[in-house]
Amino acid sequence: MIFTQEHSELRRTVRNFVQNEINPHIDEWEKAGAYPMREIFKKLGELGLLGIHKPEEYGGLGLDYSYNLAAAEELGACGAGGVPLSIGVQTDMCTPAIARFGSHELKSEFLAPAIRGEMIGCIGVSETSAGSDVAGLKTNARKDGDDYVINGSKMWITNSPQADFMCLLANTSDDKPHKNKTLMVVPMNLPGIDVAPHLDKLGMRSSETAQVFFDDVRIPQRYRIGAEGMGFMMQMVQFQEERMWGAANTIMALEACVNQTIAYCRERTTFGQPLIDNQYIHFRMAELQTEIEALRALTYQACELYIQGKDVTQLASMAKLKAGRLGREVTDSCLQYWGGMGYMWDNPVSRAFRDVRLVSIGGGADEIMLGIICKLMGTLPGKRSVSADATGE
Repeated sequence: MIFTQEHSELRRTVRNFVQNEINPHIDEWEKAGAYPMREIFKKLGELGLLGIHKPEEYGGLGLDYSYNLAAAEELGACGAGGVPLSIGVQTDMCTPAIARFGSHELKSEFLAPAIRGEMIGCIGVSETSAGSDVAGLKTNARKDGDDYVINGSKMWITNSPQADFMCLLANTSDDKPHKNKTLMVVPMNLPGIDVAPHLDKLGMRSSETAQVFFDDVRIPQRYRIGAEGMGFMMQMVQFQEERMWGAANTIMALEACVNQTIAYCRERTTFGQPLIDNQYIHFRMAELQTEIEALRALTYQACELYIQGKDVTQLASMAKLKAGRLGREVTDSCLQYWGGMGYMWDNPVSRAFRDVRLVSIGGGADEIMLGIICKLMGTLPGKRSVSADATGE
């Protein structure tokens, strides 16, 4: 993929923002378990960074997805994963369906202020019994006059404690699991919504994540996104961008681990020589950087085909799978070379070790990615009938 001067300018804007507005405060935000999201989002909105590939009519920059991917990659230089995660929720999880399928009214009421950084959004898909299995979610929205009445709960909802709205996926009929789901916008200040205390997470500590409960929450049907029953399809379309964003955001975070580890191993001496002079270590650093470049190439290829209008479900799933597994490999290897220092909670590689673990879980677990890839390769076994299973036929 060939990046232009415009891509470089955008990268510089994001890089400066990370260096000046985020990284100096990361340690404080990690300890607090939160960061001043409204202040940061307002500044991002003023720079146009919350609507890079959103329609100009609603305040976006109207650029193709490659620009958004470049920004996601630069956000990976944040000193902790929780901040870019919450930004990605705003740009690539809770607003794309509104931008792509929502009415003019929905776009004006929710998308435009989200792009300006004046409203914070969250995405309501996962539940305690339905994480990667989107088809198995139980939250329902029944019609009552001109309204929907919502009951159920959503789990692991990043941004929810401060969110102004949720892009909610709920069952709206008793049809088949892939045909009974609808996306809708739910303002978070309505009666019947209860946001539980923050979840105590392994990593991504600076992002706010909670469980959300819905008890007879009433919204007008005009808050529905697109046609009823098309929510599952819309969510699957959205996953392509979300997974490319996640893969791109991982790249520079892993490069930072490698570079920080090299710097430490130059300073740290054992048996009279710097650690980096140990062939095992400098060869391992070369291997890891090579793998990171392979992830970058795969992610760029998926993006290039995507902006050409191609279906990149397989490549995006591969990039997501590779990012998660490589993230574990890089951070684990690097942490080892820090020795006892690597086992300290505030060590940057220790933090990355915890943060990056989410990549293999959130947005579809590794096993789901493998299933998608196998299905598109034509190697996924079909489901057998109960009688066939029982007889062994």
